[in-house]
Amino acid sequence: MLEKDIKKVLISHDEIVAAAKKLGAQLTEDYHGKNPILVGVLKGSVPFMAELIKHIDTHIELDFMIVSSYHGGTSSSGVINVKKDVDQDVAGRHILFIEDIIDTGKTLKNLCEMFKDRNAASVKIATLLDKPEGRLVEIEADYTCFTIPNEFVVGYGLDYVENYRNLPYVGILKEEVYTK
Repeated sequence: MLEKDIKKVLISHDEIVAAAKKLGAQLTEDYHGKNPILVGVLKGSVPFMAELIKHIDTHIELDFMIVSSYHGGTSSSGVINVKKDVDQDVAGRHILFIEDIIDTGKTLKNLCEMFKDRNAASVKIATLLDKPEGRLVEIEADYTCFTIPNEFVVGYGLDYVENYRNLPYVGILKEEVYTK
């Protein structure tokens, strides 16, 4: 039913799982003995984060934030609204933001600066998708699974007006769906 709105599958479920396994092994090595806090940026990060943590073989803690910058549209407004902050003190802790996508970069740049101001020991970013053509600020992920073209994508946590998050892959949404 949802597939009728997808122009093209960009990244398959199997490709996502393989990338999460590879990244999980890297994070196991990089964070061994550091007990990092993985901060999922809700809602889009949930499927990726759930897959990723299965492949990390060292102690980690999980926390979540609700941060919005899209407000129902197809591009970031640049206005960052923190609706839910992390539940624990991050001072002296290693923070790894888990994101579904880095597009303009404004949200993550603001979050990274916020956590550095809170005296985190380190602040890094792991993202399923990187869309460098959409970047409006200078920021790079420390860990990227896939670099994608400047297309409006949905699935595997990414949405259009809260729909399509449950697709098991990342696909390009047909333009007629969001230009009606």
